[in-house]
Amino acid sequence: MGCCNRRCGLIAGAVFGAVLAVLGGVLLPVGNSIVRTTVETEAVIEPGTTAYDNWVAGGVLVYRQFWFFDVQNAEEVVKSGATPVVMEKGPYTYKTRYLAKDNITFNANMTASFVLPVGAIFDPSMSVGTEEDRVTSLNLAVVAAYSVVPTLLHSMLEAIMVATNSSLFQYRSVKELLWGYNDPLFKSQLGLFFPYNGTYEGSFNVYTGKDDISKVGIIDRWRGERSLHFWDDKYCDMINGTDASSFAPFVDKKTPLYFFSSDICRSVSAGFEESLDLKGIEVYRFALQQDTLASPTVNPDNRCFCKDNKTTRNCTLAGVLDISTCQDGKPIFISLPHFLYGSDYLREAVKGLHPSKEHHDTFLDVEPTTGFTLRFAKRIQVNMVYGPSKDITVLQKVKDYTIFPLVWMNETAALDDEAAEMIKGELMSRLQMLDILWKALLGTGVAIFLVCSISYCVVRSNQSKVA
Repeated sequence: MGCCNRRCGLIAGAVFGAVLAVLGGVLLPVGNSIVRTTVETEAVIEPGTTAYDNWVAGGVLVYRQFWFFDVQNAEEVVKSGATPVVMEKGPYTYKTRYLAKDNITFNANMTASFVLPVGAIFDPSMSVGTEEDRVTSLNLAVVAAYSVVPTLLHSMLEAIMVATNSSLFQYRSVKELLWGYNDPLFKSQLGLFFPYNGTYEGSFNVYTGKDDISKVGIIDRWRGERSLHFWDDKYCDMINGTDASSFAPFVDKKTPLYFFSSDICRSVSAGFEESLDLKGIEVYRFALQQDTLASPTVNPDNRCFCKDNKTTRNCTLAGVLDISTCQDGKPIFISLPHFLYGSDYLREAVKGLHPSKEHHDTFLDVEPTTGFTLRFAKRIQVNMVYGPSKDITVLQKVKDYTIFPLVWMNETAALDDEAAEMIKGELMSRLQMLDILWKALLGTGVAIFLVCSISYCVVRSNQSKVA
């Protein structure tokens, strides 16, 4: 009777272990399904969701840091055609994008429309000096006029430049160069980012994800249009992806992330680089694809972005993007800072540039489950182009077209400790608890099953020997 009870107990134990193991195995897909449903629900852009609360507000603080290229030999460049030598000066830091979205409207096609107010507040604690620090930089008016005014009229432009004492370079404050000053040549306000304070970026229409979570945050329209009208090409004029602040949940390392940047008037993509720990949260780092600004000879997709054969050396120049078509004809070229990934020619034409992937690349750190961007650094350099002229005195010694760096910007933000704890508490702890629970059930169940099964076999074997 005792042996029978022991065998029955071992059988019961084995059955119990098997049940635990099955529960653990079942809990994984069921739990994952529950988590997925919860995440997808909270990722929809509509009042009451976590995504909406983060989306509608200013969110984490975004800073724009500016480094200027201070010209060290301006007189020699003008008088003898010397190669310009620059020295980086900065950062000068401003708090930006601190205002909530405005004019939010939810539309019948599952999109939300809004405009984004922009402003800049100087932060002296994160700057090397004050806004009144002065920099020797390219004269914006002279270079713009050189490109806009036809060559046949350069003699007239020369007369106006002489009358207004305008040269190729100017000596102005950081505040003036960024946000505007009264220019004697144009007799109007000029500045690298003028006008800015009190203006809006937009308007945008983005998908809410309510009917299809894979489309959440993707831009449907910008300025009322589904495509751009800068490049005269269907491919280059496409508006792809989100605004980079978030992506669809459950990010796949193997799939590039697409986003549109109004600063550079085009869509770009970022590829996975590595997994990192950000305040105890695993994030995927996606960096700008290196061939984004490659020459069309290397990346044929960029052919339609090349608009001027003369300044781009028959479209063989890498590392710059001519955005004059979306800047009212101003000769502005965008690049990564210090012409990172650009042609050697760019750095040979201006001395003092030292590109570094660590300091000058653009990246996004994305939490893979929610698709939220928790840290980013968008790094852009603003350049202008000038060339030789037989009629304009300050350009007579210039030997070739020069794409000249004015300033580079690091727009950056990262979640703070409070937000990190909220994410870890609301999401990560639930995922970890689920992971521990199914592993514990599966492991314990398998262990009990094996111990009881082996013990049962031993008891049966011993009984057979006694018999």
